[in-house]
Amino acid sequence: MIRTQRRQKFPLGNPLRHTDLISVACGRTHVYLPETSRHRMLRSLKFLRNSAAGRSLYGVNTGFGDLSLKRIPSHQLAQLQINLLRSHACGAGPPLSKEETRALMFLRANELARGFSGVRPTIVESLAGLLNRDLLPVVPSRGSVGASGDLAPLAHMALLLIGEGEARRYKNSSDFTSLSAKEALKKAHLKPLELEPKEGLALINGTQGMQACGALGLFRAQNILSAAHLAAAMSLEAVKGTPTAYDPLLQNLKPHPGQIRVARLLRAYLSQSEIRRSHLQNDPRIQDPYSLRCVPQVHGAVMEALGVARKILETEMNSITDNPVVFPARKQILSGGNFHGQILAMAYDLLAIAFTTLGNISERRLFQLVSGDPRILPPFLAKNSGLESGWMIAQVCAAALASENKILSHPASTDSIPTSGNKEDFVSMGMTAALKLKQILDHTSTILSTEILAAAQGIQFHRPLRPGKKIEKALKNLQRFISLSPGDASLTAPIARTAQLIEEGTLSTWLSN
Repeated sequence: MIRTQRRQKFPLGNPLRHTDLISVACGRTHVYLPETSRHRMLRSLKFLRNSAAGRSLYGVNTGFGDLSLKRIPSHQLAQLQINLLRSHACGAGPPLSKEETRALMFLRANELARGFSGVRPTIVESLAGLLNRDLLPVVPSRGSVGASGDLAPLAHMALLLIGEGEARRYKNSSDFTSLSAKEALKKAHLKPLELEPKEGLALINGTQGMQACGALGLFRAQNILSAAHLAAAMSLEAVKGTPTAYDPLLQNLKPHPGQIRVARLLRAYLSQSEIRRSHLQNDPRIQDPYSLRCVPQVHGAVMEALGVARKILETEMNSITDNPVVFPARKQILSGGNFHGQILAMAYDLLAIAFTTLGNISERRLFQLVSGDPRILPPFLAKNSGLESGWMIAQVCAAALASENKILSHPASTDSIPTSGNKEDFVSMGMTAALKLKQILDHTSTILSTEILAAAQGIQFHRPLRPGKKIEKALKNLQRFISLSPGDASLTAPIARTAQLIEEGTLSTWLSN
């Protein structure tokens, strides 16, 4: 579960930062529609209504996709919008999490409040009312191809507003009560909306599904990367490696910002290490394996990839992804393709590659811990090798996850499949990219938690010598949550608990305080 301390109210229709989205997604911030946004929406609505008379407007008085040449009579325009939501709510797979669903609703409400979609303020107010009461639609995670908007996920979201579909009332991330959409609206003191022209289309035409899943993934990714730096430093201590490769004289000769920053962090974590001082002289080893020696180069590359993806996501979060788009000041309504999620798909694929790499190098360091020089650490970190297998299968499990990540890192953004009668003939697969990134992050946090616990076990073999000051502090904090058996025992629960500490940012907090 993601934790955040921000508590405030967010005015819908305003610029967003990644931290704003996380705060709303986690239920720490309520949302409301300010008067400035209401005014923009009403101006856009008025222009759309005036423009629809006597002309064809896509999605207002026409069919959708390849049916856009079909003109719809005025007395059927409301039914057109209802039919759109019902027909497009055709998702599959497990539902989005509470946080993902909240992010989806918030992002769509915020874009509509910008005043470029020609919908009534009551649409946004209804979404805000449901969000603020944790009454959320059940949104299947699969079914979007990442163009023309995340149609199926957003249609399931929008059904709740008209009193159809399934809903949940949440107490926390995992504890909820199922109820019908009508019951949910009643508890929120809302009535089912009677949609007006374009409102159904405006609710589902956007990239908010892939934005929501990817944004929460980016939050987790930052915490995972922070934990990876600690894991690497701990492993170096456990195998009695050398921090010479992190020397600024070397690092400044290849001044990639991420590499420089990671090397600086590693030096800080390893500072004042008694373990290092114990083998500083007369150590016959000249260089460590790449998984230890090249941490700044590898982790630094991941850090820079994360920065690129965050910039792309925040730009998309502050974009208008509807179609058609209403420009009342210019007296124009334009059809375009801002709903296409190609840039997000590519950003998430970049992160998939980056965090697969992070899991790979972590697994290799774990291998060094369990299969390295027996004069430094006992085989498989077992106190009674042979009788005990120690961390043998923990490394096997990490290897399995690392290899699965390699399959998942195949880019989604290079795929496309024609849909909607070939009108939508090139799509982004952005939602697919976001969902498989989520799996990769799950696996990588587990690999890293295994490395951290194994390294902690390795450091214990060097007591009473202490590791770097920051590492020692992290170990003491970790012992408050995790207790390892002195002999063989199942490691599943402590590894899972450590992964949770990684993802919620607890480990990062220990290192920053």
